[in-house]
Amino acid sequence: MKQLSVSLVLIMMMSSLSGCIAEDSTQETLIEDDDTFRNYSIVAPIDTGINVYHDHFRTNETYPEWLLEGLGVTMTCQLTFSGTWQERYDADKEMCWDNINSTDIVYFPGTKIIGTTPDDSTDIPILDDPSDGHGTAVTGAVLDANPDAIIFFVEGFSDAAVLAAANQPLVDIISTSFGPIGSIPVPGIEDATEVAVVQEKKIHTGAADNTPSPAVQDSTAGPPWSIGVSGYAEEGDDQKETMSGSYPDIAADWTQVLPNHDDIDGYHETSGTSFATPRTAGLLSKVIQHLRTESGDFSSGADPDLRDGYLVNSENMNISQAHIRDALNLSAWYPSFSTWDPLSGTTPVSPVAPCTQIGWGVVNESNVNPIINHLNGQSIQPDRPSDVTLCMETNQEIRETYWN
Repeated sequence: MKQLSVSLVLIMMMSSLSGCIAEDSTQETLIEDDDTFRNYSIVAPIDTGINVYHDHFRTNETYPEWLLEGLGVTMTCQLTFSGTWQERYDADKEMCWDNINSTDIVYFPGTKIIGTTPDDSTDIPILDDPSDGHGTAVTGAVLDANPDAIIFFVEGFSDAAVLAAANQPLVDIISTSFGPIGSIPVPGIEDATEVAVVQEKKIHTGAADNTPSPAVQDSTAGPPWSIGVSGYAEEGDDQKETMSGSYPDIAADWTQVLPNHDDIDGYHETSGTSFATPRTAGLLSKVIQHLRTESGDFSSGADPDLRDGYLVNSENMNISQAHIRDALNLSAWYPSFSTWDPLSGTTPVSPVAPCTQIGWGVVNESNVNPIINHLNGQSIQPDRPSDVTLCMETNQEIRETYWN
């Protein structure tokens, strides 16, 4: 995983970590007619686990049966929504947590989460482990960017974990925030992400390392089919975070306030490419969902057989992951180095070859409407300057050569 605490860089090697009737007074919105369900997008974070009890993941919607069937749901856990985190877990342990195995795909009504644990190497399937909260924070970053996203959460760090999402026809975007220290050139999940993007036509956002190492050879961020994400100080001086990968595709919000894994309503500030990456996934899911609403597309995924490889597939709009990636690149921008604060710990974005620092540039909420308007033809974005295009075409060629 790739995480940086507020005061200390934490660079970790990839590793596998190890229902009762709801008592909440909040009424859920029961959707009696499945045909009335809204346009939606599905994001699949792959990580340590998720705190399904946290208020951050609650919803009044109940997902329709056809959606659950499409995601292969095998089990429904009716969670307890009163008491402390521990009291809720204890109340649900026998009926829910003790019964989940590696073949189950579990829906948690009252939340935005469908989850699975294909690796079968955890003490508590799906739920974030007591000693870690990485997956909870990662998923929180997705929903901060797009609160309406549906989460297909996969616990694990293996090819099998990535393929559990890649082989789901309804999943749009897969986000991974783990990999080897220093982006050392060793095999990782690239075979599985290639299936997800090249074969299944999904989008994959992958975290660059929390070092200045080039992202090109990173097995998570480096493959040419992946969108490699570095970090910049969105809430600070807008410059490149020094301890984040170089020469990625884009840079996104490095420091965020995200949900805790061991309570029901607490938050903490945390930093790293681990969170810049799912924030990017959430922004792209927001774009997809908007375009589906605009075009009357009420399904999801980009299944080559069912949807001809298009993430937006309707009579008047057909948009692929390649189209979205191109619009993302066109929308990215370079902050002025004049905003650099020498005491911030960031690295100023150079006016010369900034692409070697932050790729096509930075991406945040301000990019969403330009991407949408470019893809629907309302306002076509201009080409990037020739030096930027050449730099990033070279980046792509290096990655193609290295990974193929």
